Parts: sequence; structure tokens; C-alpha cells
Amino acid sequence: MTIALDIFRALADGTRLRILALLRTMELSVGELAQVLGQSQPRVSRHVKILCDAGLAERRKEGSWVFVALGAADRVAPVADALDAWGRLEADHWATADAARLAAVRADRAASAAQWFEANAREWDAIRSLHIAEEQVEAAIGAVLGESKVHQMIDIGTGTGRMLELFAGHAEQALGIDRSSEMLRLARAKLSSHGVDNAELRQADLYALPLGDGAADLAIVHHVLHFAQQPGAAIAEAARVLSPGGRLLIADFAPHDCEELRTRDAHTRLGFSDEQMTTWFAAAGLAPERIETLEGGELTVKLWLARKRASAEQTVHEVKAA
Repeated sequence: MTIALDIFRALADGTRLRILALLRTMELSVGELAQVLGQSQPRVSRHVKILCDAGLAERRKEGSWVFVALGAADRVAPVADALDAWGRLEADHWATADAARLAAVRADRAASAAQWFEANAREWDAIRSLHIAEEQVEAAIGAVLGESKVHQMIDIGTGTGRMLELFAGHAEQALGIDRSSEMLRLARAKLSSHGVDNAELRQADLYALPLGDGAADLAIVHHVLHFAQQPGAAIAEAARVLSPGGRLLIADFAPHDCEELRTRDAHTRLGFSDEQMTTWFAAAGLAPERIETLEGGELTVKLWLARKRASAEQTVHEVKAA
């Protein structure tokens, strides 16, 4: 009864209902919520605290930013079902207005990242090497992946095509995708000069990969996820294109406090914890296989390797869970 009272008290406010609806769409910073709602950050923070106290939302601090996400599914799911049912009884004019302002927030994020990519495309490889020696990262990735051959590889956020240059030879077919046309132009020139002839490059978004379900055996996300607005959604989309038993390799940073990377280099996330990553893996039907920590320099690089569960394994897991 206490939980129910806390939840209903938390929802007894129009602004908090709007916040919950926005968080069902995507994780947002307090500043972005304030932008969408047209309210001050302190006021929004008070509403967020009430939702967090009721278990309907959770906050996560990254540098000077505070991100807000939905709370535990066992708290949120019944509320979401009820709101959806009631929403069918009457139109919500706030939902339409908030959706339009949320689109503007998405556009601002995308424009900031795209502007940086376009301005720094030719220096991208050099910028990566400032953190930890890139050859060490590449050697560690090679050791984790091993020498086994695959039919289809996809490099998500290929940049200048370095992962394709190194590992396309392990695949019958390789695909690199990137949102930046300038990056793809650089990658084409680079791969051609290195004789990589089995790699295709496409302009596409990491949330909408140009492959069918189960089409790939290996997906690589190399120093890309910290630019993602919704890392969990990006991982789920990578898992979608993997065949049962297919592998996902993510190389990115451990949690850090280098705030200048957000303002100077358009990093949306200041690294990821093992707990965050394994939670996203589980939600996407992936089983973690290996975690490597590469210390050195100001930042620590992590490698996370996961494998898509085969159908039989999923069935056994579901039976045990039941």
C-alpha cells in the first residue's frame, strides 16, 4: 500500500506526468527537460526528485550534467499501461507540444555532434590517439576478437574506416556505416589506398542500421557510443542485426570527469560503467563474454565483448526466469 501511495502522490501533478512521458521516449538531462517543459531547472529538479523518490525515475550525474531516466520496470510498467489506457479516452494537448520541443532537443544534440564531426573529420584519428595509444587498443581488440572468420561484419560509426582496415580481412563481407558524409569520403580514400576491397560504406544512423535481422556475425562499435543520445537503443539495434551466436565488441571509455570532452568534443556521455553496459546487454538479448580494461593516459579504455543468445539459450533462460 505504501508503494502505491508514493506512486500516486508522485503522479498527482501535470508536470510530473509530462516528465514521465518524456522519459518513456528517451533519457534526458535536467536542462533538456527544462527546455522542453518551458520551466526553470530548479523547478524541474524538484519534480524529478519526487519521481525518483517514488521509484518512477532515476538520476545519474555525469560531470556537471544530471541525466534522468525511467525507474525500475516493475514500478513504471503498470503506471505506463494505465496512462496509455487513459490516454485513449481523451487527447493530451501537452503531449503534442512536448513532442515538438523534444524534436528540437534531438536536433540540437545531433547538430552539435554533426558540426564537430564535420569540423574535425581529418583530425579524428589524431584526436583518438591523444587518450590512450591507439595501437594498444587495436592490439587488444584483435586479441579479443581472435582470428576466426565471419561471413558479415559491420563497423558502426566507422569514422575514417580504421576498424575495417584492420578487421575486414576476417570477413567475407564488411559494412561500415557513418552519419557523416565527410567521414565516409575519408574512409573510402583510406580503404582504397590500403587495398581493402570487400568493405562497403553507407551513410546511415546507428539507430537504424541498413541490415536485416540476424544478418551480421560481428558488430564493432569503436569509440562511438559516448556520442550516442541513447546508448541502450544503439546496443539493441546492433543486437538486432546479429545472428544467434553473433558477437558485439564495444570499445569506449570508463567513467571519467573530463568535462571538456563534452563541451569541446561533443561527447554526450562521460564514459560507461561495467554495470551500465551489462544491463544494456541483457536488455538486448546479449550475454557478456569478456571485459578488458586498458589503463594509461588520462582516460581508461574498456572493451566489452558480448554474444547474442541462441534461440535455445533464450528459451532455457525464459523457462528458468518463469
